[in-house]
Amino acid sequence: VLKRGRSVSQNLQNTRIAECVVGDETGTIIFTARNDQVDVMKPGTTVILRNAKIDMFKGTMRLAVDKWGRIELTEPAIFTVKEDNNISVVEYELVSVAEEGS
Repeated sequence: VLKRGRSVSQNLQNTRIAECVVGDETGTIIFTARNDQVDVMKPGTTVILRNAKIDMFKGTMRLAVDKWGRIELTEPAIFTVKEDNNISVVEYELVSVAEEGS
């Protein structure tokens, strides 16, 4: 768990951030847990992530749940996580596309 923050902002001073690998039967992705979410995301725990979003970090995808989403603990999963398909290891690059007729 990383503690991040800058002296210029008291709101960020005590922010807890942890990166967790989450997945289902299609693959895995790195989930960035913040503050109270860090306590919920423990190894082997099964959760439902509602209204999660993708954040880009250094060209790679990270899954996150902000104030509009929710993390729910649930019963253990009955599927096997496909660990050999981690989409967070794929690096993306923003490419500008020229409009036709320009």
